Amino acid sequence: MVTASDSDPHNSIYYIYLPQVRRLEKKMQVYATTHRGLERVTAEEIRELGGKLQKYGNGRVYFKCDERLISSLNYHMRTCERIIVLLKSVKVTGLEDIYKEIKDIDFSFIKPNESFAVRSKRVGVHDFNSMDIARVAGDAIIESYQSSAKKRLKVNLDSPDNIIRVELIHDLLLVGVDTTGDKGLHRRGYRVYQHPAPLNPTIAAALIRISDWRPEKILVDPMCGSGTILVEAALVGSDIPPGRVREGGELPFNPKLKILGVEKFGKHVKGCRETLSKLGIDFIKVIQGDAEHLDQHVKEADTIVTNPPYGIRIGRKSKIKKLYHNFLKTAKDILTENGSITLLTPHEKILKSTATKLDYEWSETPIVYGNLPVKIFKLTI
Repeated sequence: MVTASDSDPHNSIYYIYLPQVRRLEKKMQVYATTHRGLERVTAEEIRELGGKLQKYGNGRVYFKCDERLISSLNYHMRTCERIIVLLKSVKVTGLEDIYKEIKDIDFSFIKPNESFAVRSKRVGVHDFNSMDIARVAGDAIIESYQSSAKKRLKVNLDSPDNIIRVELIHDLLLVGVDTTGDKGLHRRGYRVYQHPAPLNPTIAAALIRISDWRPEKILVDPMCGSGTILVEAALVGSDIPPGRVREGGELPFNPKLKILGVEKFGKHVKGCRETLSKLGIDFIKVIQGDAEHLDQHVKEADTIVTNPPYGIRIGRKSKIKKLYHNFLKTAKDILTENGSITLLTPHEKILKSTATKLDYEWSETPIVYGNLPVKIFKLTI
């Protein structure tokens, strides 16, 4: 188990919001935000790091922990976006309810000379928008603090000392202190090449986790694009927390890792190599090649993890069917015994039809990625 003692994230510029959290209770109700469908994956990661799990759903994992573990989670977590200390969870019917419930919260953990900002989110059908929620919530916080501390809190939308997250998920109101800051944990900071459809690093990390890849095994991404899966695998295999990447400086990668990338388009190969070079990763080979002829480029693989291009990028469904069939067919020729393929796709029917014809077995995890319903499949021979 990794704990806060494995690093010293308290000195990192990315956790400037933790001093406010330290004024709250020692054992706090906390939740992490993640992509809908990945709650179980994120929950398992939180449990391994020491969080006391309670429940999960709707893209959120609820747990209890102390302030020091919150710091460690912000530093180590790979599959979530934010870590938020929960101040209130309650059902509401409209803006008046939101104002009343937030006004009843004790915000005395905010010092009189500190500023705050509300960051709001709304999911569902309502007759108001997220800006209305932020306005009402801000007024309620100011009024609450004025009543208890006899002082008006300062609002600073750009660089607040405290970020109060107010989320309305259908009729469920969640109010909390954001310990992560405005830059979510998916912002690793290592990209130097802007791929037209980059994969979110938290999704890439989840794919690797679902694949059950182990560092001593050969991992191949046959459609590697800008290299997000390759980098995340290198971080996992070298036991490097994402927080260490965000801090900058030299990273102690494990040069014995066997990770390979294949990419069809030369400009993406070049961009991927630039990102790897920036990070000091010289043991990952990236070659230009076609996933439909994978056996011509790769001798063997224990684990294949990839994000095939969606239809909007490659055109007709017939091309997608051809890609999936040829890729999965040639992948069988290089997979070692007990090898597997883990991939993300919105083309469930095509994938299942192709996998059935080629005698693959599979498990599936439905998720929502950028408001698009997709599935993570893990295929085995």
